[in-house]
Amino acid sequence: MIQFLLDSSHFIISGALVGVMVGMTGVGGGSLMTPLLTLIFGVSPTAAVGTDLAFAAITKGFGTAAHRFHGNVRWDIVRLLCIGSISTAILSILVLKYAGPVSKDWNHLISISIGISVLLTATSLLFRMKILRWVLENPHYLPTGKALRITTIVVGAVIGVLVTVSSIGAGAIGATLILLLYPHLKASEVAGTDIAYAVPLTALAGLGHWWLGNVHFDLLMGLLIGSVPAIWLGAKLSSVLSERATRTALAGTLFLVGVKLVSS
Repeated sequence: MIQFLLDSSHFIISGALVGVMVGMTGVGGGSLMTPLLTLIFGVSPTAAVGTDLAFAAITKGFGTAAHRFHGNVRWDIVRLLCIGSISTAILSILVLKYAGPVSKDWNHLISISIGISVLLTATSLLFRMKILRWVLENPHYLPTGKALRITTIVVGAVIGVLVTVSSIGAGAIGATLILLLYPHLKASEVAGTDIAYAVPLTALAGLGHWWLGNVHFDLLMGLLIGSVPAIWLGAKLSSVLSERATRTALAGTLFLVGVKLVSS
């Protein structure tokens, strides 16, 4: 066990750093973890995505239990998002499976998809409140009734592809879109609903990547050892530090990482 901790120390530290950011801002798990593994530690994009999905399914499972206990999950919205996201996640896994062995070009394509997802996450962090303010001032643009249900399913479908291919999208992007479609939800309901629908999505996508041989369990264990206590620490720090400042810093970091991934 001691030897495992020594051998995995760099992954444990990485998990801790990302965990602190997640605890402070509520986002940054996949959008930081996957680029960190690929850019800093040279983990292949497919292995980074598969391992991060398994990591997300476990950590978000604990988060869902907490939000369910406090009544913060809108299960009607979760159900619609899952109809879309699980369907496209299955299709994406099958495409990855039958596209054949992972080639250099395929790895490059996945790296670009990770970069695009990171840039979308950064954009959603920076402009979420401005977009929400516009939506609240122009409620007639919001879909209602059947149109709202269909739009929610479509949003889930798009996120299902992003998450399965890049492991990124279920956090900041998902929360922003839920908030835009349902602007009258409480912040706690947005967070609880976003985490709840991400659990079956990341679990299914993680199982799919395990089927493809893309989940590294030693790497996964190191990340979990570092991140679980660090998330608690980050939550404590969030009461001391300005959330706006930390979110802005995170968004700036993600923009730099996203540009690096897309241009590499």
